[in-house]
Amino acid sequence: MTENYDIAAYGDSIAAFYDEDTAVLEIEPTLEVLSELGGEGPALELGVGTGRIALPLSKRGMQIDGIDCSSKMLEQLRQKPGSERIKITEGNFRDVSGGPYRLVFAVFNTFLFLLTQRDQRRCFENVARCLTDDGVFVIEAAIPNFHRFSAGAAQLPFGQYVETLAIEGSRVVLDAGTFDPHTQLLTATEISVSPEGVKMYPATMRYAWPSELDLMAEFAGLSLRERWGGWHREKLTFGTHSLVSIYEKAVGSRDP
Repeated sequence: MTENYDIAAYGDSIAAFYDEDTAVLEIEPTLEVLSELGGEGPALELGVGTGRIALPLSKRGMQIDGIDCSSKMLEQLRQKPGSERIKITEGNFRDVSGGPYRLVFAVFNTFLFLLTQRDQRRCFENVARCLTDDGVFVIEAAIPNFHRFSAGAAQLPFGQYVETLAIEGSRVVLDAGTFDPHTQLLTATEISVSPEGVKMYPATMRYAWPSELDLMAEFAGLSLRERWGGWHREKLTFGTHSLVSIYEKAVGSRDP
């Protein structure tokens, strides 16, 4: 499945309306944390997209670069005021290079679009090479909510779900997906049905458990500094499904 999946497909399919769809999401707490960690930079965003996070950070005075594999998302970014201050690279962020950076970050589950453990580990290793000795790598990544995949009223087998996201007059938006616990791949499609036709927006992500992220970080010479249940620095609970993890260089891996 991963061999035939185009990592840029999701970004390309939603680029035209991504900003509109995410306008309701609160980003101020994210900006506050990243500003505190990164200061004036330099910083690098993995999966910079349309600049939803990078542009306001740049406006605050942070020197920031961005990398993304979706050319259509980057087209949207380049059309915005202030984008000229951001060094933009089109490519797969598993191969990130450059720096050194005081801050490297991937928010909104972007890291999970690397679909194999090998690619995720490779990203950790490359980020570690790009960090200053006092730099940090910040990842916002969800973990599976297995209640969503349990057999329920729809009598779907475990590992499958169908959810109604919106009913707006003659338009219905559904979300359907499957989860493979062996590969940790979630394959989902948002389906919009209206008189104008049917539109489908596919996405595939590979969930990585917190302990797995920590182990990949350790192999790369990084260690976990902090982990929260969100950008408000919430404590972790049994019901936490979105984590913010902050990694720093392990003491023995820092330059003498």
